[in-house]
Amino acid sequence: MMVWAIVLLSAVCLGGVAWYLVSGVRIRAGWQNGESPLAKYLDARRRARFNQQLPEAIAVMTNALRAGFSISQAFDSVVEQGESPMSEEFAILQQQLKLGMGFEDAVESMSRRVGSDDLTLVTTAILISRRTGGNVTEIFDRIAETIRGRMKVERKVRSLTAQGRLQGVVVSLMPFVLGLLMTILRPGLMIPFLSSPAGMLAVLATCVLIAFGWLMIRRIVRIDV
Repeated sequence: MMVWAIVLLSAVCLGGVAWYLVSGVRIRAGWQNGESPLAKYLDARRRARFNQQLPEAIAVMTNALRAGFSISQAFDSVVEQGESPMSEEFAILQQQLKLGMGFEDAVESMSRRVGSDDLTLVTTAILISRRTGGNVTEIFDRIAETIRGRMKVERKVRSLTAQGRLQGVVVSLMPFVLGLLMTILRPGLMIPFLSSPAGMLAVLATCVLIAFGWLMIRRIVRIDV
């Protein structure tokens, strides 16, 4: 009876965790707009791909402007030559412009929707150049160079912290793997332990400590550039 209670409690806990991870995911224009861990993870993953594609998109717009195209035609070049999610976001921008939204409002809407600091630099340069008449191609070149330099530093930091991230995963999974092996190899010893109140309390305390240690390791190895 106690074993079935443990199984039921575990199923409820796993269901609650799954619901917490999935709930809050709301898709708006291809971007996540939820507060759950899964929503934030998908949002960060898509934004990272967008930032990686941004220097190439800036180069496409720069070449189009130097060839005599307008800024709107430069956006069309990004839609035609870019990849997802870059092409998707600029396609939404062009669609908003065709529906009558003002240029500044459409550009600022894309910046808010994506939530990328690098894109904010690009959109700010575009809006300032339209107001003051500056050379936007030179600004684009400098922004692209800055973004590439920052991405290079990020890759270096990620390679230096790879060992710490791997250690966090190994340390977090090791107690569960050992517990599973002990249950398979010595069921007569582990089943009574897990069925007892002291065993359940020990397992709960272990899970809490593992989660706390994993969060601490994750905070240590996460370095913002």
